[in-house]
Amino acid sequence: MDFADTSFFTETWLPLTVIAVRLALATFFGALVGFEREWRNRPAGLRTHILVCLAACSVALLTIEITHHSVFDQDSIRIDPIRLIEAVTSGVAFLAAGVIIFARGEIHGLTTGAGLWLAGAIGLATGLGYVTIAVIATLFALFVLALLRIVEHRIIPNNGNEKSDGERTN
Repeated sequence: MDFADTSFFTETWLPLTVIAVRLALATFFGALVGFEREWRNRPAGLRTHILVCLAACSVALLTIEITHHSVFDQDSIRIDPIRLIEAVTSGVAFLAAGVIIFARGEIHGLTTGAGLWLAGAIGLATGLGYVTIAVIATLFALFVLALLRIVEHRIIPNNGNEKSDGERTN
């Protein structure tokens, strides 16, 4: 079998090194956000955040590639990259909703669900090549998850209504 045969493999528009670096960065950024959740022993931790970020990055890369594929050059085919954002947002929102639990009048998992949604956005940014946006979003996420948690515990006294991951109940 000739692996160079184009009937089996489509040549990418982006260089393979760019694709590999973007996927590696998405893995790294997802790991940074997921590590904090893992450290706090939350339901969606390191691996989940990495996979969400990596999946979103892959979808973003595929979107770039199909917009440059000759098969889609016809006038009858309309490519709308905004659908990419809608699809990833919907998929990740469904996954994030699964980690939110309401039991005995208490809500658990909101921060983890929000982290998954953010991991999807970071993956999209990385896949589309907006690495600066991905880096800034990752740094802000780490600030919110780690540093604000410390501030929150010092400013807001624990009166029995605060959950261990900073979420409160009514």
